[in-house]
Formats: sequence, structure tokens, C-alpha cells
Amino acid sequence: MSSTAADVVRLLTVRGETLAVAESLTGGMVASELTSVPGASKAFRGSVTAYATELKREILRVDASLLASRGAVDAQVAAQMAAGARKVLGADWGIATTGVAGPDAQDGQPVGTVFVAVDGPSGAADGSASGGKVEALRLNGGRAEIRMESVRSVLALLLRELAGEQTGNERAQDTERNGGF
Repeated sequence: MSSTAADVVRLLTVRGETLAVAESLTGGMVASELTSVPGASKAFRGSVTAYATELKREILRVDASLLASRGAVDAQVAAQMAAGARKVLGADWGIATTGVAGPDAQDGQPVGTVFVAVDGPSGAADGSASGGKVEALRLNGGRAEIRMESVRSVLALLLRELAGEQTGNERAQDTERNGGF
């Protein structure tokens, strides 16, 4: 269990929010990392491991023309996967991973090309959408290292989004509940 996964579960639990995951190259590793945290069931709704491109379209509702024109390794695909997981699994937040872990290039993208995405709720107070955020990564290393770094990166992206959305009062309450950390 990583401290990032524990922090994500803790923040979601404090906020009373839930998370859904869509994975491709990580093949369930993000869900595994989250569910290794005691109490994860309070925040984690579930995951879809859509390794095959047609599953991204059929289950996660990724646009078919986008997949046909760009392939599965694309920033917009990652964003739509995160949004699709959030909608299909009925969660407040959705995160996604898609990319090329190797050994060969895919969809014209070299090994180490990864996109991680988060899709969040609309801001209640001002009506603004947190919406989606995507990070493009160029990772080095072998297949195992690329997959592990993808897990770390998507959880870190979500943690930054969650921490950025907390008001000062929520941060103070959360800090107090957790012994001043």
C-alpha cells in the first residue's frame, strides 16, 4: 500500500465522496493499490480494466471515431475513460490510465507513452466544473517500471486535484482528525 493511495482514500472518505477507476496498461494495478488500503470500501466504487480497445468504447463510452482516428493511447481517450468510469460506476471521481508499457509500440506511440486522467465533480458553490485533467507522461524503463509509475502518477494526479479542492476549513478539520499531519 502506498501512502498516496492511503491519502486518496482518507481524503475521499473525509469528504464523503467516491472513486471509480478505468485501466488499460495498468491492468488492475490501480484498483489493487487502492483496495490495499484498510477502509477503502468507504470510497472505492469499483473499476473497469478495459485492455481491449472495443471495451473502451462499449463499456466506458469512449467515442468510436476518436478511437478510430487516434487509437487508444491518446489524451482525449484517457479523459473519456475517466469520465466513463465515473458515470458507469456512479462515482464522484473517475481516474484512468492508458498507454504503452511495451515491449512494442502501439497506435504509432512509442513505449513509455502514457496518459493519466482524472474527472471530478462540478463545484457546488460556484457552478464551475472541476471537469477533467490529463497528464501526458514519457516514461523510461521496462514494462514493470512503466506500469508502476503509471499507477503512482494517476494517484498523485488525483491527490493533487482532491487537495486543491478542499477549502481551508476542510483542510484544518482533516489535519486535526489525523493528528496534525
